[in-house]
Amino acid sequence: MVRLALVLALGLLAGSAQARPPEDADPALAPWFQGLRAGNGSSCCSQADCRAVEYRVVKDHYEALIGRQFDIDPPRWVEVPPSHVLKKTDNPVGRAVACWLPSIGILCFVLPAQV
Repeated sequence: MVRLALVLALGLLAGSAQARPPEDADPALAPWFQGLRAGNGSSCCSQADCRAVEYRVVKDHYEALIGRQFDIDPPRWVEVPPSHVLKKTDNPVGRAVACWLPSIGILCFVLPAQV
């Protein structure tokens, strides 16, 4: 039982170390990030789990480059599930945004604002 509690505590500490906004995060954008909702209405998490990413179109889907912005090395292209692409037209970041957790993958994906 003690061993299980220790493992859970270490897991929570590791998770909290990962869930910090980047050092250069603009606090004025926090409400936008917190307002991101998946198609089913669930939260896409927060500014701590979302980062600007490079993206590409491959056949009939998007892929996001998940890398250093999420402490992943080497970077890799990750398929964005179509149901995780948000239909938002406002994007104050100016680039594509992916909300990603290592244990789950891409939670939400927002395209850059259309000009």
